Amino acid sequence: MNIVLSIIYPAGLKILTDIHQNLRLPFTMVLHGRGTATDRMLDLLGIESRENRIVLTVADPQKTRELIEEQRRVLYLGMPGNGLVIALPIKSIGGGKTLAYLSGDASPKYTPEAAYDHELILAIANEGCTDMVMDAARAAGATGGTVIHGKGVGQENAKKFFNVSIAQEKEVVMIVTYRPQKAAIMQSILKLAGPDSKAGAIVLSLPVSEIAGLRKQEN
Repeated sequence: MNIVLSIIYPAGLKILTDIHQNLRLPFTMVLHGRGTATDRMLDLLGIESRENRIVLTVADPQKTRELIEEQRRVLYLGMPGNGLVIALPIKSIGGGKTLAYLSGDASPKYTPEAAYDHELILAIANEGCTDMVMDAARAAGATGGTVIHGKGVGQENAKKFFNVSIAQEKEVVMIVTYRPQKAAIMQSILKLAGPDSKAGAIVLSLPVSEIAGLRKQEN
């Protein structure tokens, strides 16, 4: 099973939700986000806005491939501003009924794979520090990212460990990269925008099992 995460332009949301319904995917959640492309890059690519939508669903390997292929066909992934889709393998699912619901299988079995070519880096930083995080990531070869706004809720003693208060406005920067580049990008973020900096970024990564729309140029 995979969490399939699609990052698309707002006008494509209806098309994508129709694809989800046609594939009978049981779970869909939509988040608002924005891209990290510079104004100069937006002008060069002819993109009017950084605003986008992040759509989450859960799918088995077969439906993951069908969903990604349909997005390639209908949403023209890979063209500037048209979006990106990745699949994040789920390590475990709590309870047989939940697994059966998500997979549509009365007697499900699930064993995740291990090695993949791409990674999703998540940098959780203080509000207003996206540029600081992305400058650090670009210095190590990252080409772009997507930002989700949120609010932390955590322990009183979090400042002792992270130099930030967890209970404040946060920005989650998502960066998809090739696995060999992951370590350098994470190290650069930690060095230039990590817990001891104004950004206070906490960085982690997840494996990506399937991907479509990743470009060598920032989008």
